[in-house]
Amino acid sequence: MTTATEPSKGSFRLSMLLYDTRYRSTTIQVVALLGFMLAAAWLINNVIENLAASGKTFDYRFLWEPAGYDINQRLIEYNSQSTHARAAVVGLLNTLLVAAMGCVTATVIGVFLGILRLSRNWIVSRLAAVYVEAFRNVPVLLWIVLVMAIAIEFFPAPRDFKGENPAATMKFFDMVAITNRGVYLPRPQFANGFGDVVLFGGAWSLNLNVVAVLAVLIASFWISGRIRRWADRVQEETGDRPATWHMRLAVIVLPTAVLLWALGFHFQYPVLKGFGFKGGIHMRNSLLALWLALSLYTGAFIAENVRAGIMAISKGQTEAAAALGLRPGKIMRLVILPQALRVIVPPLISQYLNLTKNSSLAIAVGYMDITGTLGGITLNQTGREMETLLLLMLCYLIISLSISAVMNYYNEKTKLKER
Repeated sequence: MTTATEPSKGSFRLSMLLYDTRYRSTTIQVVALLGFMLAAAWLINNVIENLAASGKTFDYRFLWEPAGYDINQRLIEYNSQSTHARAAVVGLLNTLLVAAMGCVTATVIGVFLGILRLSRNWIVSRLAAVYVEAFRNVPVLLWIVLVMAIAIEFFPAPRDFKGENPAATMKFFDMVAITNRGVYLPRPQFANGFGDVVLFGGAWSLNLNVVAVLAVLIASFWISGRIRRWADRVQEETGDRPATWHMRLAVIVLPTAVLLWALGFHFQYPVLKGFGFKGGIHMRNSLLALWLALSLYTGAFIAENVRAGIMAISKGQTEAAAALGLRPGKIMRLVILPQALRVIVPPLISQYLNLTKNSSLAIAVGYMDITGTLGGITLNQTGREMETLLLLMLCYLIISLSISAVMNYYNEKTKLKER
């Protein structure tokens, strides 16, 4: 009879690194790591030598030099005498703005169209299918340029709002002006408040009113979540769910409304003066074209993800919910979509990442995102292509990893848990 014996624990020999299963995997990993480090060192050394040969150095001191160019769409104060670093921050904020707006709008469009594609109405489902196929199979750059052209050619000019019988009028109770130069929206303002805090020697300022409103909103939503969890516990223990919508609504609305009233919250409306509108928030056509095109394009892909997620749910779920007397709308909202999320969310992350990276096409319509500022004008003015491109890649990497982390956390919280 043969018996399994353990390997001898004698003295260590170098040949054991290859032939002993206890050390072989570690040896291979160490060799691979050393190879990667040597390749990276060779690449870095080659870059440094080539830069030295061309009379260049590798540093980021150029970021603190005056930029010398203007940015038309910006969320923070900026002028041509600001530094390249501030110009890069302005571009980064513009990228984050269009990415956030696009992800929200694309999600709404995608969920709506994904459900319509499964409609029993033949015309509705075919129209949704035409939309999806049209937007998925045309490059997003063409949609961006097309939306920009439509906004310029078909929207009224500011002069059309003048006269006793103007050709165009403001919308939404004379609060919004839609022109071929962009859309003018009311700007929120505070008559009272806590003032601003100056940071970094006056380079940045933080509005304490905005901080206070955000803090109250965060606290209100946290309390609302606690109320919801309390209702869940009561439902699990007794089988009856208490009505909490009025409490949750009051917790969110009342503290925020009281704070806004105390701060003297009001709106500044756009007014036609001279050759254009003054005041309010000006959303230029470049931002609108990029936002709408990316939303419509990505929404078509999300619609297919939603359709696949819904089709992955057994029909028995729908039949069981219908047998309980639920209407089709509630069946979709309360039964099907919550289960379909485990199929929808993973590919949804990829669509959000694609939308964020596709925003780099903004330069085609003159929207100054971080690719247009740091990777465009700053690169051309300073000649620091290596530094700017590495920094630009790092920014997109951080944004993408942040989106992935948030969506993975959401996926973990919403996935079905076995009992």
